[in-house]
Amino acid sequence: MPKLSERVGTFTDSVIRRMTRISDEVGAINLSQGFPDFDPPAALTDALERVAHEGPHQYSVTFGAPNLRQALAKKQGKAIGRTIDPDKEVVVTCGSTEAMMCAMMTICNPGDRVIVFSPFYENYGADAILSGAEPIYVPLVPPEYDFDLGLIEEGFKQGAKAIIICNPSNPCGKVFTRKELEDIAELVLRYDAFAVTDEVYEHMVYAPHRHVCIASLPGMIEHTITCNSLSKTFSVTGWRLGYLMGPEEVVEGAKKVHDFLTVGAPAPLQESACAGLALPDSYYEDLLALYTEKRNYFCAGLDRIGLKHNVPQGTYFVMVDISDFLALPRFAGWTDLAFCEWMIKNIGVAAVPGSSFFREPVNHLIRLHFARSKETLDESLRRLGKLAALLEEKNNGTV
Repeated sequence: MPKLSERVGTFTDSVIRRMTRISDEVGAINLSQGFPDFDPPAALTDALERVAHEGPHQYSVTFGAPNLRQALAKKQGKAIGRTIDPDKEVVVTCGSTEAMMCAMMTICNPGDRVIVFSPFYENYGADAILSGAEPIYVPLVPPEYDFDLGLIEEGFKQGAKAIIICNPSNPCGKVFTRKELEDIAELVLRYDAFAVTDEVYEHMVYAPHRHVCIASLPGMIEHTITCNSLSKTFSVTGWRLGYLMGPEEVVEGAKKVHDFLTVGAPAPLQESACAGLALPDSYYEDLLALYTEKRNYFCAGLDRIGLKHNVPQGTYFVMVDISDFLALPRFAGWTDLAFCEWMIKNIGVAAVPGSSFFREPVNHLIRLHFARSKETLDESLRRLGKLAALLEEKNNGTV
């Protein structure tokens, strides 16, 4: 057999999706891959039922059905305080994953550099590699996940063409402040670069924090490529509907990349999604209230168990510190990956090893999510309570 491309040997499969497969094999509760176990809003499912009978069932316009692009442009235009042209500044993609890939392949030439915060959603490094770019990692430092602006400027001095900003951040739940985004924007403009944003958790930002689109800042509209999706906002991760918005010249290039990657997103789902985007503002308010309650409930449960964790400012992810467990003799020399695999099979709860998100040698964190019903969260916490027993054994001198 001829040799495969060198690029596929430079990254692994998705550790998140791998944890899901192991979880499914043993019937564990999946708190690794971030998708809810409750239904989308009735407006979407009712529309989907209608579309199943009435159509459309054939290709839509490659870069997105006109009515969906119009609805997305209206929604995003409100967020950034500017009119967006649905024909020239919007591309509908197969999930935000494809939106990010389209953005990277549109702006990057082989050998270009891209700044990526660490921890990062695991696709970003692979996206850079697949587009021929070299990632420059800038650490977000726990527990507050702050960053050194000087390291970002150093990345631009090294020739970085873009910076990827996940806001709110998966996996750590950081919400970038307006001041932080203004500081980043100043560097983007000074070095004539791009900000490529992933904003899929924009409606899960917990008080007193607020979501700010960097595209709304002065001068940034021509330097920002926004990647987003409907997956998390409407609990339809399996629909794979995302979108990319940006300057006309960028979008024109992204349309071509998208066309040859996937041709187009599913026409029936695009039509159905318009019903979700027609929902009033109260839908987003209720969504935030729902996830605020889940965050508080789950974090309080982790506290009762005695598990150390952060309190996310946004998203539905929690980072749990497993240092105390890795210090036990039975786990001596274990990686966080080995611990997560053990946890799936012995505790019955799936998590993601933190090392899959960090460029730095971080081996003591795991990621859980709380996009689950109260009943599922209760059972998850009951099972996670078995971990506390291990520490009690240590304290009693029986481990």
